[in-house]
Amino acid sequence: MTRKIIGKALPDMPWQEKPAGCIDAVWRYDANPVIGRNPLKCSDRVFNSALIPYEDGYIGVFRADHKDGLPNLHLGRSKNGIDWDLEEEVLFFQNEDGTPAEQITYGYDPRLVKIDDSYYITWCNNFHGPTIGVARTSDFKTFIRMENAYLPFNRNGVLFPRKINGNYVMLNRPSDNGHTPFGDIFLSESPDMVYWGKHRHVMATANNWWKATKIGPGPIPIETSEGWLMIYHGVTNTCNGFVYSMGAALLDIDNPSKVIADTTDFILTPQMPYEEVGFVPNVAFPCASVQDADTGRIAIFYGAADTYCAIAFTTLDELVDFIHAHPMKLDK
Repeated sequence: MTRKIIGKALPDMPWQEKPAGCIDAVWRYDANPVIGRNPLKCSDRVFNSALIPYEDGYIGVFRADHKDGLPNLHLGRSKNGIDWDLEEEVLFFQNEDGTPAEQITYGYDPRLVKIDDSYYITWCNNFHGPTIGVARTSDFKTFIRMENAYLPFNRNGVLFPRKINGNYVMLNRPSDNGHTPFGDIFLSESPDMVYWGKHRHVMATANNWWKATKIGPGPIPIETSEGWLMIYHGVTNTCNGFVYSMGAALLDIDNPSKVIADTTDFILTPQMPYEEVGFVPNVAFPCASVQDADTGRIAIFYGAADTYCAIAFTTLDELVDFIHAHPMKLDK
């Protein structure tokens, strides 16, 4: 059976062919980083951000760390998914009745997904500590602030792009109030995007060096003929601090708390200067992807060294072959 991405064709997605002689399943854009230092007057750096195809181009929600040190969410637009025009103003939220909502004072690492006719933003929000904030929009002009998904402490809220068995489903990683020297991936369900429950454990850390400390979900899971393709980050602790790398796994299409296959090896680890040197060295943190159902091409957007935005490329066949060639022994 030919492997397929379930979704729409995206022939004009960002893409660069695999370099001659490259033996890796994932390769970097040779013009990285695509967003450098000081892209906004108010901020020092933009990274760990999310985007989605929209109208005749792309739109995104970007993490911008302001010059007071606090992270905020900004909107950005692009014709090609590479060159971005970021808005100086922070995202403004309103309530269902049109009145101003409580504005976020500390928001970072957003994800963005379309489910049915709405676009949902999730991010790490400050509510007596980190938890998952949620908002929706239909036009990227009006943003409706919704209830936080969880109690503190939680990070990396990643929605699936459709309901599963009638419920919204979100991957997440329970955490602490600091830099969290632990963390497994969990899954939660909701009938209405307000009340979350049916929490299930998905994946634990492993003895593999690169994901021994903590793991967390990355981009929106990609629906494929092989299951849900989940690109995630894995973290190890070294004598010089944390190192963030990327991994990939397949989840059951009807029961995504079940891992079908996982890889022992990372698919990308900090190696380039823009990944190794920055505000937080040695970080490759995936937050978004776009993919073409016709060709199986996948572009991964990731934060580099908590300072830059970068792109890497792969294909469905490359990633699935890599996972099966480096199989992780599963506990369940």
